[in-house]
Amino acid sequence: MLLEIESLSVSYRDAAGAVVSAARGVSLSLDRGEVLGLVGESGSGKSSVALSVPRLLPSPPAFYPEGRILFEGRDVLRMSIDELRRIRGDRIGVVFQDPMGSLSPLWRIGDQLVETMLLHRDVSKAAAREIALEWLGKVSLPDPARVARAYPHELSGGMQQRVMIAMALMLDPALVIADEPTTALDVTVQKDILSLVKKLHAASSAVLLISHDLGVVSFLSTKLAVMKDGEVVERAGDVSAFFAHQAHPYSRALVAEARKMSV
Repeated sequence: MLLEIESLSVSYRDAAGAVVSAARGVSLSLDRGEVLGLVGESGSGKSSVALSVPRLLPSPPAFYPEGRILFEGRDVLRMSIDELRRIRGDRIGVVFQDPMGSLSPLWRIGDQLVETMLLHRDVSKAAAREIALEWLGKVSLPDPARVARAYPHELSGGMQQRVMIAMALMLDPALVIADEPTTALDVTVQKDILSLVKKLHAASSAVLLISHDLGVVSFLSTKLAVMKDGEVVERAGDVSAFFAHQAHPYSRALVAEARKMSV
C-alpha cells in the first residue's frame, strides 16, 4: 500500500493555549493507480488530513495527538525536516486551491519550474528548462516559451492552475495531493482542468483529491471517503455504488444537495 493513514488525529493550539480538534481517528488507504476522493463541507477536516501527509501544516500551531501516516512504509510524522524536504515535490506532489498564493510573484514561471527540478534531480539547468517547457506543453498551455517568461500575475487563474499541475507532476511523484484544485476557477475552466488531471494521472501514481464538490469527485475518483466534523463517516470502494446508495444520513444529504444544484 502506497499510503496508509492510521487513526490520525490533527489538532491546533491557539495563542492562549486552547486546543481545537480538526480531525479525529481518521483511517484511510490509497494505492498506486487509485484516486481517493475525500469529501465534506468546509471545516470538515479534510484539508487538515490531506496536508498532514507531506507535513505541510505549520507546526505549531498544528500537532498530532495520535496516529500514523505511512507513506511507502515510513511514518512521515517521525521524519526529520531534511527527509521531508526530499519527498516533498519529488515523491509527493501538491496542487493547491489557490495557485497565486503558491507561486512566487517575484520569479518567472520557467525559473520556478527549473528550480523545482534542480532541487530534486541531478540534471543541468538547460535540461531542466527543456523538461519545464515540455510540461508546460503537456498541460495544454499555449506557447510554453512565452508562459515560461511570464510572471504569475500575467497569467489567468486557469493558466496558473495548469502551471501548478505541471509543477506537481513533472517529477513523476508516487502521490499527488489535489486540494480543491478547481474551486477558484470559472465553471468553464473547471472541466478542462479536471480532464487534464485525469489524462495525465499515471497508473503508477495515486491521487488524493480533496473537494466539497461531488461532481468533481465522481468525475475523477475510483473510491471515496466522506468526512463530517473531523471524522470519516462513510467509505466507498465503488464510486458508482456510492451515488446509487449512501449508508450515512450526512452522505445522503450531500448527494441530495449536489443533485439539486445540478438541476
